[in-house]
Amino acid sequence: MSAMPRTTVTALSGPTASRSGTTRAVSAMFPDPAGRIDGRHYDAVLIGGGMMSATLAALLSLLEPGWRIAVLERLDDVALESSNPWNNAGTGHSALCELNYTPQAADGSIDISKAIAINEQFQVSRQLWASLVRTGHLTEPESFLAVTAHMTLVRGADDVDFLRRRHQALVTHPLFRTMEFTDDPRVIAQWAPLLMADRSETGPMAATRVAEGTDVNFGVLTRRLIDLAVARGAGLHLQSEVTRIRRTAEGWRLRVHDRAWNAERRNQEITAKFVFVGAGGYALPLLQKSGIPEIRGYGGFPISGQFLRTDNPELVRQHQAKVYGKAAVGSPPMSVPHLDTRVVDGQSSLLFGPYAGFSPRFLKTGSLTDLVASLRPGNLASMLGAGWHNLDLTKYLAGQVVARPETKFRALQAFMPSARPADWRVITAGQRVQVIKRDTKEGGRLEFGTELVCAADGSIAGLLGASPGASTAASAMLGLLRRCFPERYAQWRPDLEGLVPLLAD
Repeated sequence: MSAMPRTTVTALSGPTASRSGTTRAVSAMFPDPAGRIDGRHYDAVLIGGGMMSATLAALLSLLEPGWRIAVLERLDDVALESSNPWNNAGTGHSALCELNYTPQAADGSIDISKAIAINEQFQVSRQLWASLVRTGHLTEPESFLAVTAHMTLVRGADDVDFLRRRHQALVTHPLFRTMEFTDDPRVIAQWAPLLMADRSETGPMAATRVAEGTDVNFGVLTRRLIDLAVARGAGLHLQSEVTRIRRTAEGWRLRVHDRAWNAERRNQEITAKFVFVGAGGYALPLLQKSGIPEIRGYGGFPISGQFLRTDNPELVRQHQAKVYGKAAVGSPPMSVPHLDTRVVDGQSSLLFGPYAGFSPRFLKTGSLTDLVASLRPGNLASMLGAGWHNLDLTKYLAGQVVARPETKFRALQAFMPSARPADWRVITAGQRVQVIKRDTKEGGRLEFGTELVCAADGSIAGLLGASPGASTAASAMLGLLRRCFPERYAQWRPDLEGLVPLLAD
C-alpha cells in the first residue's frame, strides 16, 4: 500500500454524546410485537456488540440494504466490554509511540515495517469514519475523536540511543514525517510538564512526539455505528447470548439464550447464511462450538489488568498527551506502561497503567470456568508449548499479581515523580485473551495482535486477540469482506473505494 495522506475528521473534545441513538436502537430490537426471533432466517448474524461487529454491521447495511442483519449482544447494552472507554486507553494505535511495533534486530537495525502497516490500518479507519461523517451517517465526531499528542519516553543511554535511531528510521516515511525527537529535559518539560516536575534523576533521557495523535472514545463510536446499521434495517438484540452454533443445510443454526429476567422464552433458534463472531474473548469458545477445522490448534490466554485514574483538573491541565514507555522484560506488549490523556463524554482524565493481572475469565463479565472450558484435545499441545516457552511472561504476571500497592505506585512515579496517591484511584481494565497458535517447532506460540479466522467456505468468521484491536477495525472488517464474500467483493469495490479511498491505491 502506498503512503497515505492523513484524513480530516474533526477531532476536538466536545459535548457529552447523546444516547438517543442507542435508545432508538433498543426500541427497534425486535421486529415483531412479541419480541421473538425464533425461527427467523438472516443473511448475516453478528455476535457481540463491540467495535468490530459495529463496524461490520455498518458496512453491510450500506453495501446490502436489502439484507436481514442481526447483532446479538449478551449484555444489556453495546460496548460494555473491551470497547467501553474505561476498559481501554483509547489510543488510536498508529505506531507513533508504541516501541513494540519497531523491534531491533540482532545487528542493531530497526525494523519499521510493522509500524508502517499498523499506521496504514489506522488511516483506513480514519478514512472510513471521515466518509461516514461527510455523508451524515455519523454525527458529532468531536464526541468520539480528540487530538492528543502521542509521545515515547525512555531513560538510560542504551534506550536513548535506540529511540534516536528509531526516530531516524521512521521520520523518512511520509506517515511519520512530523515526529520530533529530543534528549533535552527542558523540551520534554514543555511537551509534558508532569513528566519532569520534581524529577531528581540526572541520567540520559529522551522523548519523541507527534502532536496530531488521536484519542478515541470507542464506546461512543461503537454505539453510533450500531445506530447507523439499525437505522438502515438491522436488528439489535440485547441480553441475547449464543450458546450453540451448528452447521445445517440452511447455513448456520444458532441457539440464542434470552438473559432478560422477564423473558417469555429462554431459548430460541435462528438460522443465518453468514455468521461473524466478534465477541472479544468469547470468540474462541464460540468458534470451537461451530466445529470448523480452521479453529483447531488455537488457544487463548486471558490477561486482566488495572489502571490508575485521576480526574484532578490541575493535573489533567498539565498533561495533554499519551506517553508510552518501554515494556519490562518478559511482559506482553499490552502491558507497556503509559500515562494517557483520556477524553470521555467531554471530560478529560489521566490514566496510568496497565497493571497486568490474571483471571481465568475470557470476558470481564465472563465465567471463572472459561479458560478450562476452552481446552480441547486439538489445542492442548499449543497451550502447553506456549506456556513452556513463555515462562518469563508467567513470572512477570505472577509478580504483578502479588505486587504491593506502593510498588505499583512507584511505576507511576517513574513517569510522574510528583504523583501523590491521594489524587489517584484504581479502576479495572477490560479483559484480554491473547492468541495461542499451533507451532511445529515449539508446540504452540503466543501471538500478540489480532487474527481473523475464517471457515474455508467463508460462511463463518471470528476475530481473535487484542491490541491493536479497535483501532484497526475498519481494515480488519474490510479484509473479512474480501475473504468471506469473494463473489460479491468485486461489485462492492466501487462503493468501498468511495468510503475508503485508500483501497483505490
